[in-house]
Amino acid sequence: MSSSSTLERLNENPVARPFVAIGNMAISGLTELGLVVQFFASAVALACRPPFRVTLLLNQMEFVGVGSLFIIMLTGTFTGAVFTLQTVNGLAQFNLESVVGTTVMIGVTRELAPVLTALMVTGRVASAMATELGTMRVTEQIDAMEVMAVNPVQYLASPRIVASAIMVPCLSMLFVAVAYAGAYIMAVPVLGIDEGAYISRIQEYVASYDVMHGFYKSIILGVLLATVGCYKGYNAAGGARGVGNATTQAVVISSISVFVLDYVLSALLMKFEPTYNAVSY
Repeated sequence: MSSSSTLERLNENPVARPFVAIGNMAISGLTELGLVVQFFASAVALACRPPFRVTLLLNQMEFVGVGSLFIIMLTGTFTGAVFTLQTVNGLAQFNLESVVGTTVMIGVTRELAPVLTALMVTGRVASAMATELGTMRVTEQIDAMEVMAVNPVQYLASPRIVASAIMVPCLSMLFVAVAYAGAYIMAVPVLGIDEGAYISRIQEYVASYDVMHGFYKSIILGVLLATVGCYKGYNAAGGARGVGNATTQAVVISSISVFVLDYVLSALLMKFEPTYNAVSY
């Protein structure tokens, strides 16, 4: 009996139909994941081969990094401020206001900075990449590149992925800096926490590993969002409607993937985390 006839019989069975649908979704998802990985590997391999288009890379770095400065600074400042405000209210019940700086900065450096930076960049950059490449695809500009013997993946995707891998970690570190400023303003001048205790606790218990923890995450998340945005735009089809669908899918898939990959990276990086002695407050 052929597989097609077996599948038709299963689809006719109301009991088996939901399981067939779940299996088809799983196969489709795994196939899409494999194509994204293949696209990423091709873009990275081509980025290491001449011709090296430095101007394209610099333009993309300016678009990803400099263009996102305002939204990252605004988000980071208010994230640090509101996180401090909520943390103080919780720690005040145990007379631990002096460790609010440590709590906030560890949370920001490890989780909030890389994740929120990736989400902000996804909304601004990944959507723009998908729209731009999708428009080029449906207007046959990518086909014209292939006719002119220009590799479109190397020309379009490689600079964007490399630029995101460079600039998203920089934006994440900027997020940490402005979040610290917002947390300090909220804690010391506004809430009246002792400045010496606030700063000394951060210097004592926030280690370089905490900062690098978030830095490593932001590199991988930057690569992720650029790869998904470029892949969806590069494979767009169906005219203007297809470009819109590709942009929406790029943002949704990137955002969900950021949270999933953040958990995976946290679990892996914590295995290499140095051990600390018990802290007495």
